[in-house]
Amino acid sequence: MHDTGTRELSSPPDSSAPVPFFSQARTFDRLWPAISDRVEAVFDNGKFSHGKQVAELERRLCEYTGARYAIGVNSGTDALVLLLRAVGLRPGDEVVVPAYSFVATASSVVLAGGRPVFADIDPVTYALDPAEVERVAGPRTRFVLPAHLFSQMADMSAVSRVAARHGLVVLEDSAEAIGMRQVGVHAGLHGAGGVLSFFPSKTLGAIGDAGAVLTDDPRTAELVAGLRHHGRFGHTLDHFPGISTETARPGTNSKMDDIQAAVLLAKLPELDRDIARRAELAAAYRERLADVPGIVRLPEVLDRGPGSTSAWYVYLVEVERRDELVEWLARAEIGTETYYPIPLHRQPCFSADYSAKVPLPHAEAAARRAVALPLYPDLTLGQLDRVCSSIRSFYSGRRA
Repeated sequence: MHDTGTRELSSPPDSSAPVPFFSQARTFDRLWPAISDRVEAVFDNGKFSHGKQVAELERRLCEYTGARYAIGVNSGTDALVLLLRAVGLRPGDEVVVPAYSFVATASSVVLAGGRPVFADIDPVTYALDPAEVERVAGPRTRFVLPAHLFSQMADMSAVSRVAARHGLVVLEDSAEAIGMRQVGVHAGLHGAGGVLSFFPSKTLGAIGDAGAVLTDDPRTAELVAGLRHHGRFGHTLDHFPGISTETARPGTNSKMDDIQAAVLLAKLPELDRDIARRAELAAAYRERLADVPGIVRLPEVLDRGPGSTSAWYVYLVEVERRDELVEWLARAEIGTETYYPIPLHRQPCFSADYSAKVPLPHAEAAARRAVALPLYPDLTLGQLDRVCSSIRSFYSGRRA
């Protein structure tokens, strides 16, 4: 890890070097011996997906999260689709989802045969507003799927109370939420199940797509494990004869690649340290941007009580003239990411949905104003200072 002492905090910004939105080049340089050892083990084993590395990663994820079961699949999106199928989503069942999230939160519902019902978000956490669940739940609603975004979880106690009143099954789009806990329970384990994504930019990132389902329910785990392997059940992990076993129900090919599992296993021991580094960088951003006049809102982590932890996946700010600022930073070779410029209830792929025209003001305001700044363990405080200096220059009118 980089030195995060007071000397680095006071270091001057580099006035010329590009600042990518995300990079893990130095992390991979440092971890390459451990990664290469595990990759060589994959070649020695001769099974390149659904093998020993995947089995070990599943065990380690259970240890880290406290889940009874972790099932490795080939992406966070597939994890959502398979989880929804495993918990019994029927054609036409309604699932309450937040209108402000990555499209997979809602498209996974459609792919699994259900119908998303869009609800507004809490403007502080960007997560599903529990009061909105109460408002939109109807007679065909069977599930609620909050998404934990950016740095913290949805209010799962409140979501669970509303779900209980309406007889809804709670699932979690916890793709961004590894390391987040609420009242001591890891994200993804507050209801019937949740998911993790290991997309390269995630807090624990692979070198390609990979994901996992988390659950404490043995039946859900069994169904997900079979559905990821074309509907074959029983012993399939690292088991060549398993490819010829009986196909019990239509499944898909969503087995995790052992190369991705090898990379994740090499990085997992540093996860808590990486989370701590991200928190330091988030604190530095808050200190440097607190008095910039064009910033409408800096992120705020709410206190959910003992045993609750945040994990800074993204540092999201809401700003005036967002698109102009993004262009200004791009000219300075500073990367940003706009999360999410079109809220889900306005996306063309959902335009036929009855709720597509309903105004959801908090989601729409975030879509207009939110932008994510570089935040990753390899980011130096000198680079962070350069980002903040450029933002300050933009809003002070110094455009030279």
